[in-house]
Amino acid sequence: MGARNGMQYLAGLREQEREVWLDGERVRDVTAHVGLAGGARAIALLYDLQSEPEMRDEMTYVSPSSGEPVGLSFIIPRTREELERRSRMMLNWARATCGMMGRSPDFMNVIFAAWAGAADFFGEGGRPEFAANMRRYYEYLRENDICLTHSLINLQRSRMAANAVNLQQGTALVVVRETDAGIIVRGARILATLGPLADEIAVYAPPRMGHTQDQSPFVFSFAIPCSTPGLKFLCRDSVDEGRSHFDRPLSSRFEEMDCIVFFDDVLVPWERVFLLGDVGRENAIFQRTGSGVHSGHQGTIKNLAKCEFVLGTALLMTQALGNSHLPHTEERIGELMLTTQLTRACLRAAEAGAEPDEWGIMRPDALMATTSFNLFMNAYPRMIEILQLLGSSSFLLTPSEKDFKGPLKDHIAQYLATDSTAARDRVKLFRLAWDLAGTSFGSRQVLYERFYARDPLSRARALAAMYPKGEVIERVQQFLGRDDEP
Repeated sequence: MGARNGMQYLAGLREQEREVWLDGERVRDVTAHVGLAGGARAIALLYDLQSEPEMRDEMTYVSPSSGEPVGLSFIIPRTREELERRSRMMLNWARATCGMMGRSPDFMNVIFAAWAGAADFFGEGGRPEFAANMRRYYEYLRENDICLTHSLINLQRSRMAANAVNLQQGTALVVVRETDAGIIVRGARILATLGPLADEIAVYAPPRMGHTQDQSPFVFSFAIPCSTPGLKFLCRDSVDEGRSHFDRPLSSRFEEMDCIVFFDDVLVPWERVFLLGDVGRENAIFQRTGSGVHSGHQGTIKNLAKCEFVLGTALLMTQALGNSHLPHTEERIGELMLTTQLTRACLRAAEAGAEPDEWGIMRPDALMATTSFNLFMNAYPRMIEILQLLGSSSFLLTPSEKDFKGPLKDHIAQYLATDSTAARDRVKLFRLAWDLAGTSFGSRQVLYERFYARDPLSRARALAAMYPKGEVIERVQQFLGRDDEP
């Protein structure tokens, strides 16, 4: 098949019978449900970019096996040029969603590309079939342009120290038995963002989960179709309320949905298993394969698109209100510009510092990718706070699209206009800003970015672990040892 278009993606969702629950009801067609259809259309538009003649060279590359054009986010970059080419493709996708869909398909694509390039890692533990499984599955993803979600965190019954690793029997996802056909898994996982809108789900665990043994039934990596029997997706409340694009410009388009996933004795065929029981291999997977760095690279690109969008919105707000010259406005806009440029610098530095890893894959600079994560989890909430401060009461002066056709339309046109902006344009802009800064969609975005890459303490520890502390310590020690009398 090669690179899909939007119609093919939506048709694939309709053809696959999956069990999705939202607000107490089973959703039979996610492409038509009022709370999910907008997100499905947004993903479809991303796939459509691949088929536009003027964008094809930027969005696809020639498959090494079929010769067909395939999505460029699947490429295993062997050179800096390939890495940067993939970066430009992902930025096109991120800008198409204003940076508001953190789990667009390229997120998982770059992870599996890294794993496929390092497939021998999965076979090192005496299971060479796992390496073959990874190569074969990656090729299947690439050649069929599969939209993949993932789930990697177990639910918790308690936050007591004894339960910190979240491995309570009866809650955590666990292998209950092995059969000739595959493994049987039971339990629950969170948080499958894009779950109802994906073709398949990958299931694995973050490293360093506190296992005390070398082998554990809680350790595995596999991928299965979202229609697999026994697999159930439970959605949170949708932030898409079915309003128009005028009234809710972001939430009506970019609801990517987050889910709890229940596994009721789900059979995972052996050919879909990539790791099983090996605690040491689980703990080494992100570092050895570089998948964490590649996903960090993709996340930095998403962050940049999001910064650009928030900054652009803020600039338009100040123009409409005529307060861009005021000192407190200039200071706040300057802070938004600073965050945007720091994020851009992290991206460029991550690519400029890329080097081939042990598998011959061009790996972005890990320190800069991590720095971007640590920056954004604090910076994005502050960016939204700045929008709130800039908008002030103007967020409340936002009649609906229907009001512009109602009996007060002439009053709205007269009294809500500013010196530089017509009333309709002003309201449309501030409804956008409100969707960023005040609605449930905006609140979910802030929460999402706070914990996108785990919690702040974990991110600080990750940065500290890789930071070259010895270099700066040595400089201070050299200074302390100087004997340069005046």
